[in-house]
Amino acid sequence: MKKTIFTGSGVAIVTPMYEDGKVNYDELARLIEFQIEQGTDAIISCGTTGESATLDHDEHCKVLDFTIQHVNHRVPVIAGTGSNDTMYAVQLAQSAEQSGADGLLMVTPYYNKTSQSGLIRHFTYVADRVNTPIILYNVPSRTGCNIQPETYLELSKHPNIVATKEANGNVSSTIHTMSLCGDDLAVYSGEDDLTLPLMAMGGKGVISVFANVMPKTMHELCAAVLKGDLETGRKLQYENAELMKALFMDVNPIPVKEALNMMGYDCGPCRMPLAPLSDAAREKLAAVMKKYGLVK
Repeated sequence: MKKTIFTGSGVAIVTPMYEDGKVNYDELARLIEFQIEQGTDAIISCGTTGESATLDHDEHCKVLDFTIQHVNHRVPVIAGTGSNDTMYAVQLAQSAEQSGADGLLMVTPYYNKTSQSGLIRHFTYVADRVNTPIILYNVPSRTGCNIQPETYLELSKHPNIVATKEANGNVSSTIHTMSLCGDDLAVYSGEDDLTLPLMAMGGKGVISVFANVMPKTMHELCAAVLKGDLETGRKLQYENAELMKALFMDVNPIPVKEALNMMGYDCGPCRMPLAPLSDAAREKLAAVMKKYGLVK
């Protein structure tokens, strides 16, 4: 059996920025402390929610290194190092490994996409060139590329490929993947609203946007399911469904950054091409946040 990087709630942490777009490292440190104090089980840096697509190379590596050093082994840090350029994915992965990442999150190639055999070649090539365990990231709604269960089976045979963040929205396909791969591939939900069902089927946890604003709640939901307390897990999943949905009223991470700003954090705007929430959407988000006691 392969070693599991983490179980429970891993936050896909935002990258706070100043109004001029520069990374706000002081606020990133504050967010990290908030997460750890509230019981988050792992921190995922420079993923979709961390705006990796608009960080240049030096920024990307610096944000990862800062996060790893500031966390200082208190919880696992998983570094987003995926790319649609295989050679660049290797470069990012090796840099994160040198910084001390506990795991690497690698999205499927996007835009140029590839075939299923191409996915096997891509991920195997990277995995052969690092020693840090890899979590695959399957989000076809963004990439136009979907990892099939039989492809997961082949990839799970590699000792460095240990898990996937599954965000294909297809529970039936995920069940098939789990049945094929067994203990050779841990599965994390990549969608907050599917955390309970995927974990009830044997998933190890979630890589969560919602945990940015309610880390303790998501930790408690996952902890309950992991110990077999499905009743508590259902209660927490149902109670928080409205806020989970609200955080995706626009393209991620636009709403969650706005939510954190409402809570008193200085996360700033998203970088272009992402646009600010409309006034109507902001009012709707604020109303939901008030219902959950996150803002007055």
